[in-house]
Amino acid sequence: MALTTKPKVVVGMSGGVDSSMAAALLKEQGYEVIGVTLQIWESAGPEVEGGCCSISAIDDARRVAYQLGIPHYVMNFRSYFKETVVDYFTQSYLEGETPNPCLACNKYVKFGEMLRKARGLGADYIATGHYAQVLRDPVSNRFLLSKSSDARKDQTYALYMLNQEQLAHTIFPLGEYTKDQVRKMAGELGLGVANKPDSQEICFVPDDDYASFVRERAKNRIKSGNFVDLQGNVLGRHQGIIHYTIGQRKGLGVAFGKPKYVVGLNPSRNEVVLGDDHEVYSDTLWATDLNWISIPDLKEPIKAEAKIRYNSSGAPATLSPLSGGKVVVRFDKPQRAVTPGQAVVFYQGNVVVGGGKISAQTDH
Repeated sequence: MALTTKPKVVVGMSGGVDSSMAAALLKEQGYEVIGVTLQIWESAGPEVEGGCCSISAIDDARRVAYQLGIPHYVMNFRSYFKETVVDYFTQSYLEGETPNPCLACNKYVKFGEMLRKARGLGADYIATGHYAQVLRDPVSNRFLLSKSSDARKDQTYALYMLNQEQLAHTIFPLGEYTKDQVRKMAGELGLGVANKPDSQEICFVPDDDYASFVRERAKNRIKSGNFVDLQGNVLGRHQGIIHYTIGQRKGLGVAFGKPKYVVGLNPSRNEVVLGDDHEVYSDTLWATDLNWISIPDLKEPIKAEAKIRYNSSGAPATLSPLSGGKVVVRFDKPQRAVTPGQAVVFYQGNVVVGGGKISAQTDH
């Protein structure tokens, strides 16, 4: 029997080729598609090309929606974005972490508030141009997050925080395609964004100078302090801990006669800890703020591949539950630059088991 009512889906359209093709594919599949662009940050002006926050991005999304014959709306999420992403980003740096604002944006804005707004519009689903797949486990009946067919573009690392309710109402139309295929299909449809470059920088820091961005918002909270070694000996002075991240060698501003690397940040003492290259490696980390996808919870130790940054490959590890909802991750081989504030995401095969925020390292 044919459906009398097409399922309604709200597509987050950033003005890029991926979200544009997500909308096109869903319309082709028979969905009632509504395009939505989230206004989350002040644009620098109409002459500025850039990521999802620019005026040109909104115009590109609007043009694609018109070409596809679907309605398009702009939703103002600026205050919510500032509260859940920008303020978190700033505070995280002040606490000696290296945050990933895209993860916070996905959690609170795109798959949190946008989903709530979409459901309020009577939509059954939201969709984005992320490269990932949502599956259903026939045994546990849980929704699963699985890697994209394009391993180079897979974005499951940035989606580990999705819960069962969100996965149940989310579609990733590009999960079965490669980026090259997506650009080719967009070109065949005559979409003007078919060859538009991907945005690389943090959308609200278009010049990529995150330290100046944080300093502007933190005012007088950033102070110079001491570089110290692992024994606490003072090695020199730093410009403020927001300027440093684990594993960093260049830009320290002090000559030591041999390469020195950032191996730790101590915000309570305003210290940047330096060490040799081998001291940048850790075989253990702790994770907090866990979200589990393929399992309800971690009750006993399991083996998994643990990925500690977006562009790294996973490393074999053992995950063990701790009290307070924390997890200790022990790697089979030490990993370089395990960075507090970044996410650690756990995989078994192509499926995301879950993930959390890196909070500490055993070595320091």
